[in-house]
Amino acid sequence: MAEEERKLNTALDPDEMYAALEEKIRAGSHPMDMARIRAAYEMARAAHAGQLRKDGSPYVTHCVAAADISVDLGLDEDSIIAALLHDVIEDTTLTHADIAHQFGTAVADIVEGVTKLTRMQYATKEEEQMENLRKMLMAMAKDIRVILIKIADRLHNMRTMAYQTAEKQRSKSLETMEIYAPIAHRLGMQQAKWELEDLALQYLDPQGYKEITDSLDAKMPLLEAFMDSMKEKIQTRLDAEGIDSTIYCRIKHVYSIYRKMYAQKLDINGIFDLCAFRVIVDTIPDCYNVLGVIHDMFKPVPGRFKDYISTPKPNMYQSVHTTVIGSEGIPFEVQIRTWDMHHTAEYGIAAHWKYKMGDGSAALRQGDEDKFAWVRRLLESQQESDAQDFFHDLKIDMFADEVFVFSPKGDVINLPAGATPIDFAYCIHSDVGNHMVGAKVNGRIVTYDYVLQNGDIVEIRTSKSAPGPSRDWLNLVKSGSARTKIKQWYKKERREENVIRGREMLEDELKHNELTLDDVSDEEVMAPILKRLSFNAVEDLYAAIGYGGVTAARVANRLRDELKNLNAERKTALDKINQAAERREERAKKEGKAVHGILVEGLDNCLIKFSRCCTPVPGDDIIGFITRGQGVSIHRRDCTNYQQRLAHPEQEQRWIKVSWAREVTDSYVTTLTIASKDRSGLVMDIATVLNALNAKVRTLSSRSLGSGLALTVVTMEVKNAGELRYIMSRLSSIPAVTGVTRNGA
Repeated sequence: MAEEERKLNTALDPDEMYAALEEKIRAGSHPMDMARIRAAYEMARAAHAGQLRKDGSPYVTHCVAAADISVDLGLDEDSIIAALLHDVIEDTTLTHADIAHQFGTAVADIVEGVTKLTRMQYATKEEEQMENLRKMLMAMAKDIRVILIKIADRLHNMRTMAYQTAEKQRSKSLETMEIYAPIAHRLGMQQAKWELEDLALQYLDPQGYKEITDSLDAKMPLLEAFMDSMKEKIQTRLDAEGIDSTIYCRIKHVYSIYRKMYAQKLDINGIFDLCAFRVIVDTIPDCYNVLGVIHDMFKPVPGRFKDYISTPKPNMYQSVHTTVIGSEGIPFEVQIRTWDMHHTAEYGIAAHWKYKMGDGSAALRQGDEDKFAWVRRLLESQQESDAQDFFHDLKIDMFADEVFVFSPKGDVINLPAGATPIDFAYCIHSDVGNHMVGAKVNGRIVTYDYVLQNGDIVEIRTSKSAPGPSRDWLNLVKSGSARTKIKQWYKKERREENVIRGREMLEDELKHNELTLDDVSDEEVMAPILKRLSFNAVEDLYAAIGYGGVTAARVANRLRDELKNLNAERKTALDKINQAAERREERAKKEGKAVHGILVEGLDNCLIKFSRCCTPVPGDDIIGFITRGQGVSIHRRDCTNYQQRLAHPEQEQRWIKVSWAREVTDSYVTTLTIASKDRSGLVMDIATVLNALNAKVRTLSSRSLGSGLALTVVTMEVKNAGELRYIMSRLSSIPAVTGVTRNGA
């Protein structure tokens, strides 16, 4: 089907594809505003005009294909519009406001949620990927349609992946296998999950994929004959029992076979249950009646019976599974479910869609929101994690196999496979975990590292005097939510301890990189890391390391890289400065000797005079003025006298280029004016600061201006502009001082 659709999409032009989309929508069971959907198509086509896909087709064909998949999923009108527009914010000049103006805020928010963070800069590709996923999950928590459209988008991209480079085929397929197929599974969208997995496998292991498909093609006549025979036998018996049923049969999808081959180290000839049968009935009692009939007809395989009707999977999946051995000695699986269960199994959350009359928005059926509480748990855990930890928790909480256990009251609790009683305690409530002092499983006391099994009855013992969680628990728990709650406890209860511990851990880790804290304490090194990790101060970073919010190794690696980059930048800047100095020195050799640290273009050993109006010092941008009988007068370029004289064209020829020599050893006189509020002791405070700075003061005078204001003038000698700026900053910090300025500015 994917291959046929790929050929169809590249053969049709956008208008023909859209016409087919309209026809499919009209054939559906829900009436929609076709004029509104047409307007969305026109907007997408105009916005993407001139953009082409790798196969040479207009880019908007991808948007139409994503909308077509959304229709197959049974999504609503806003979803189809959002699918048509899903790339316009990322790839065109259209904005959220443009979409909201024409189609409403709900559509614009969905498109924004699907849009990647393309304008942000990240240290690694993994960090960028995780931040994009984090953004998508946050949008998904507000409107589940965001992820449904993203899956439609990814599904079509995977169907047309043949036109991409080998590198992109592999990276996108890996991302699909690690993120999007498991999300589809968690949403209960089995059809989308299977197709995503099979398409990704083609590029991740093309040889393995081809071996399986070739073998299936060779076996297909035999398998089809077997399925037809078994289907007829089961249907005949169920009809005789008076059970109204519909039977489907299929070959297991390629990735399922591939995974079983590698897990059990078999070739395809060693896998016998390639066929699966699905029996769909009207009621739940009929499901169990069919199970009894199947077990009467065929011998069941021990340990292969699973009842997901009484204990549904977290993604809402319900069916009874059993594996039996046919008359030919070939094992096969039978899945038994009702029609409602079947729709949920095929389309997951999309099967639970309903329409609110009046405002045109869509929502889940009452009570279904709780079935997707895992989204909220993921978002809660991400607040205490960086990108790598978040992805680790994501894989466990959302993608891993699960174990079902019971509370003493009989409530079913699902946890990641490998979970311990600590996971169970924190799943019940944070306080239960924080005050846990022991656990019983099936009436027997167990250790904290006991691995829970399906069907275990778990009881947690608590005490108000419990010391709280141990740091070792972080290595025992499997669920990201439990890990987050333990970290939150340490963050809140052990702040000072965390700071000390985190600092020590970071120091130890830096030693492995042959660095010390002093090496990375420079604000230019530490500030970018604090900003990237969302910490306000270095103590917050130490505390986070101490309670496990971020690992010392990761922080040390980032500090090392930041220091390396900064040193490289500094070296480049220093090289440029040295090269400029060498060029100035070469010019000086040609132009003459410096006088009082000044080089005058075209003149040698001329008389130099520093203007009193602006008192320039080394580091200032300067200009020379040829005076009558007194040589060259040196001014700052921001000097008011210089700016005024520029208005006199007759003096233009008297201005001359000058520069500071490379090495200046003289001191230069300059004057500062200090404005302040009038108060006793002010002059003494100014003098104290100047004395502490070893400033060479020539004169210091102060006078009251009335109205509670005072003016102090200081004439001093400095080496350069940097020293002068430092003195000015220190003077500015004196209480009551309102401003410090240089004369002439």
